[in-house]
Amino acid sequence: MSTLIWIAAVLIVIAVYLSWTAGRLDRLHSRLDAARAALDAQLLRRASVAQELATAGVLDPAASIVLYEAAHGARQAEEEHREVAESELSQALRAVLGEPGQLEAVHEAPGGDQALGELTEAVRRVPMARRFHNDAVRAARALRRHRTVRWFRLAGHAPFPMAFEMDDEPPTALVVRAA
Repeated sequence: MSTLIWIAAVLIVIAVYLSWTAGRLDRLHSRLDAARAALDAQLLRRASVAQELATAGVLDPAASIVLYEAAHGARQAEEEHREVAESELSQALRAVLGEPGQLEAVHEAPGGDQALGELTEAVRRVPMARRFHNDAVRAARALRRHRTVRWFRLAGHAPFPMAFEMDDEPPTALVVRAA
């Protein structure tokens, strides 16, 4: 009789541990979803502000076209091509705002300082949102690699979390401006 009690106690302890681990994994997946939504919002904001700047008529025509196409590509990219499109937008921002005279033209335009302020904020927030997302991915991956999670299939049908890797280096002119 006492053996049955000990077996039941051990089974209860194992069940509580598995339940706790599954709850933890669920919270990590929720955190991952929230971080991905925040990253998507920041990427969309950056692309929108860049697209507004490109269509404002303050940049030279070639720079406007380059920036508009990169921003439009980033906004319309399919999920599997999103990292590349966002990296191309970062490169376009660096190329356009790195040209001498472009920043001065934006400053001199009506509302130019406000547009540059919005772009600076958007460009500054993307690396932070990406870092939060990738940290959540790292934590979820670490827990999902445990044998217990794999053996008991505690992750269910949730897809394996993937990091978002992109070129998010801001244009030098905006970094200097923010400092």
